[in-house]
Amino acid sequence: MKIFKNTSIPKNYKNSILAIGNFDGIHIGHKKVLKEAAKKAKKLKKKFGLLTFEPVPVMFFNKKIINHRIDSEHQKILNLKREKLDFIIIQKFNKKFSNFSYQEFIYKILYKRIKCKYLYVSKNFKFGKKREGNISKLKKYEKKFSFKTIITLPIIKKRRTVSSTIIRKFLKIGELQKANHLLDRKWEIIGKVIKGSQRGRKIGFPTCNILLKKYIIPKFGVYAVNVGINNILKKGIANIGYRPTFNGKKLLLEVNIFGIKKNLYNKKINVIFNKFIRPEKKFKNILELKNQIKKDIKLAKKNV
Repeated sequence: MKIFKNTSIPKNYKNSILAIGNFDGIHIGHKKVLKEAAKKAKKLKKKFGLLTFEPVPVMFFNKKIINHRIDSEHQKILNLKREKLDFIIIQKFNKKFSNFSYQEFIYKILYKRIKCKYLYVSKNFKFGKKREGNISKLKKYEKKFSFKTIITLPIIKKRRTVSSTIIRKFLKIGELQKANHLLDRKWEIIGKVIKGSQRGRKIGFPTCNILLKKYIIPKFGVYAVNVGINNILKKGIANIGYRPTFNGKKLLLEVNIFGIKKNLYNKKINVIFNKFIRPEKKFKNILELKNQIKKDIKLAKKNV
């Protein structure tokens, strides 16, 4: 699979089948779209590609939105590599690009640069300056610029449309199993281990500390997790929150990896979330906290 950093792609990748979207948190709805588009590409013997945007447009327009992403850009690419794509275009979403009118987007991007033949989009697809472009405007230019718009139908689960928005909601309220089901995989955070206050080590439960950065903030509390370190998978337990027993001020993901005592500072680890165990709680004293952690670890070991 070829990755392009802008829409100026080589001639042999033009006249293709193209899907467009943010694709944050590749889920079963996305996979359905990609499967349909891949099938069309195979039938017509054309290349199949995807146009996506970085940063996520909502984060570009609203700088106050920091914790929004289900997956990092790196994770998004890794997940897309598992699909039957010939190429991905990662278009930098900046001021210049955001000021393209919908007509410019259709003419300059879809027609002149990519020359797509079939365009797969969701029914709510909006594009161009002030989101003035929509499905009806795409269809208006189909004949003139020789492409066909395919509107992909969403997957409905229990009267809810499967979307990245609903997955974010599930993560925020602690419905991890529901989020993982729609993702068709276990949600994970990849981050570099930083040095913390070492309180966990002092009470007998050393932790790897990770900043959430741009990730969506899930429900504060304790989770059963698996941890990937240098392609080796370990079992563990994680806490997301402010550590109220210690009057913590910084939001952290803390991970106690079973059987690992050495420090992993500056190492990148994958924290894979299996089950939400309990909400974060302020304990009366350290002994009460330690006793609860022991109970949490027993539960976690049954769920990893």
